[in-house]
Amino acid sequence: MNFVAQILVSALAVMFAQWILPGVHTNGFMTALLVALALAFLNALVKPILVILTLPVTVVTLGFFLLVINAINILLAGWIVSDFYVSGFWSAFLFSIILSITTFVFNEILGSDNQAK
Repeated sequence: MNFVAQILVSALAVMFAQWILPGVHTNGFMTALLVALALAFLNALVKPILVILTLPVTVVTLGFFLLVINAINILLAGWIVSDFYVSGFWSAFLFSIILSITTFVFNEILGSDNQAK
């Protein structure tokens, strides 16, 4: 059940982030759900490989290169999901930052409700 909730939160974050950024577009909530699933898949399979391959650069940049890896995953998600459009690397980079912050905020809001019960 936690996975389903996390995908729904990510889909809401995708909708919010695409509303803010002009270079990112989805065709509705179903597309945002597909993007969230694609990002979960890419983060589970592709991201660990990229992190290992770029470990020296990540260490030298004190972890900031992970933002580039997240942007690459978003560009790959745009390639996988046909109704999800990202105009370029910088849009994907900003999208990844907004998506991370929004997901964190949504998880904090939902997490505080669960702790109160």
